[in-house]
Amino acid sequence: MLTRALFLCMAIGLLSGCVYRIDIPQGNYLEQKDIDKLQIGMSKEQVKFVLGNPVLIDAFDENTWNYLYNFTSGKAQGGRIFVTEDSKKATISKKITLSFEQDKLIKAEGDFELKENFYVPIDG
Repeated sequence: MLTRALFLCMAIGLLSGCVYRIDIPQGNYLEQKDIDKLQIGMSKEQVKFVLGNPVLIDAFDENTWNYLYNFTSGKAQGGRIFVTEDSKKATISKKITLSFEQDKLIKAEGDFELKENFYVPIDG
């Protein structure tokens, strides 16, 4: 009886470390190829077509759009017995802020590289 209770306690203790934790993606997932399609002079509608709706539009300035993306790996959330290099990379964050003037894109800044053709004004 005592060995059975001891075995049960050990099994519960070992299994509690094996909880599945999901990956948590939040925001707009953007790739560099999407950012490469942006050009000065694009309208807000054209930007929405390329990148989708922004996560955040500044309440005090409708001409500033923020695209944010955060990814938290379930593998890196607490309860790990063995820590690997991958589990140390718990969170990935990317951001790009777009500025408009008279409904036209005038500036982009953030964690993505802008190609040289970004600065070539789009016709129309």
